[in-house]
Amino acid sequence: MTPSTPPSTSFRPSQPADENQLITDRREKLAAIRAQGIAFPNDFKPKHHAAELARLHGDATNEDLEPLAIHVVIAGRLMLKRVMGKASFGTLQDGSGQIQLFMTRDGLGETQYDAFRHWDLGDILGAEGTLFKTRTGELSVRVSALRLLTKSLRPLPDKFHGMADQEQKYRQRYVDLITDADARARFMARSKALSSIRQFMVEHHFMEVETPMLHPIPGGANAKPFTTHHNALDQQMYLRIAPELYLKRLIVGGFERVFEINRSFRNEGISVRHNPEFTMMEFYAAYWNHHDLMNFTEEVLRHAARVVSGSAAITYAGKPVALDQPFARLTVREALVAHAGLTCEQAVDAGALHAKLKSLGVEPPAHWTLAELQFGVFEAAVEEQLWQPTFIIDYPVEVSPLARASDADPTVTERFELFITGREYANGFSELNDAEDQAARFQAQVANKEAGDEEAMFYDADFIRALEYGMPPTGGCGIGIDRLIMLITDSPSIRDVILFPSLRKEA
Repeated sequence: MTPSTPPSTSFRPSQPADENQLITDRREKLAAIRAQGIAFPNDFKPKHHAAELARLHGDATNEDLEPLAIHVVIAGRLMLKRVMGKASFGTLQDGSGQIQLFMTRDGLGETQYDAFRHWDLGDILGAEGTLFKTRTGELSVRVSALRLLTKSLRPLPDKFHGMADQEQKYRQRYVDLITDADARARFMARSKALSSIRQFMVEHHFMEVETPMLHPIPGGANAKPFTTHHNALDQQMYLRIAPELYLKRLIVGGFERVFEINRSFRNEGISVRHNPEFTMMEFYAAYWNHHDLMNFTEEVLRHAARVVSGSAAITYAGKPVALDQPFARLTVREALVAHAGLTCEQAVDAGALHAKLKSLGVEPPAHWTLAELQFGVFEAAVEEQLWQPTFIIDYPVEVSPLARASDADPTVTERFELFITGREYANGFSELNDAEDQAARFQAQVANKEAGDEEAMFYDADFIRALEYGMPPTGGCGIGIDRLIMLITDSPSIRDVILFPSLRKEA
């Protein structure tokens, strides 16, 4: 007789047991297993995975499967268990998905069947048997041999509610991954996106490189670094805030296209968009300018979305995002007119900009220039309105210390930032390759730091020396990988796409 799968809802416990008592009970079971000399075996080798079996045999009928007697060897975590006298069901979860097990006293033998009845949800099992379909059409394994490979000492969360506390999900990501298929899918999508981006870069003749994470001088961005001390060198070191200056040294050295998918660190605030440790990709190409970078950045994001989602026309927070369409391009001034309610005249009037900032609750420093006032209004009033992909271009020189100034207007740089869903996703520019200009920009940053700006850059004498050897015209861009994964997986928080986000120490 072909068994039918019983409804799992009938086996929901009425009251959760005390967790400490459950752990004590499981430890007692493990002690008994140790006494038998069979705890934690390491000689079981699975040969099949649940998803593969479903793909190959999911459409077959039981009449198709029974004559074939397809023998399978699988391993995974016991997620559901339904004991019914002489026959029992279980659900096994491996790295690819789930498959049902069917055990009988006659098929396993008295000893093995009785042992299974005392095993717990969360235990990791190895099973051998043949494939069949239940009367309800569920692909299952009729088990002929079963082993306990790992005894789980802690009970899993209730299968109907999972981990309800979001912070607990972040702290105990291992439990979140066990119990939440969406979480597993999200991180598989992240891996797929990163692999596809790497392949895309290599196909476009970029060489992947690795640069230091410990820097003697923090550089490449305006940010507050983490500091540490190197004992052997007896000097203060900084965790990388960006790989930019090292990657440009490689352009000087003759590698014309380089990229690095890197971990960077910034000792700043935590929010749904910020984590102190984060992933970004920076890439540099000799003989490219900011227009080339914008075109290529579009293609990188479009490619990643298509690989993960199957389409570059995606949805985020219930609203469409058209990565499949050409991205808009606006200057900072044009954006102020389009989104901040300013006229063309007001967008270039320091008094009007100052008044606008005060109306937004921002008190601008007295020393701010016209360009800095424009940028301040942009950050306060425009950024969050840029839902569809939009490149903002022509950034002020004052806020772009590493970017090449425009030949047409030396007060702005050939720089862009990409905004989608009101957030910044990329920052790129035609690189400054004039060593003397760069040295002067660094000096201005040092002055800002001495005036109290903790995020201002240091003077990097070795980088200036590198530029003095000559760097070809170059374009460089950084893309926030974590935010990109948030976008293409429709995740509301950066913590949802980082396996182990930064959290306050657990009490």
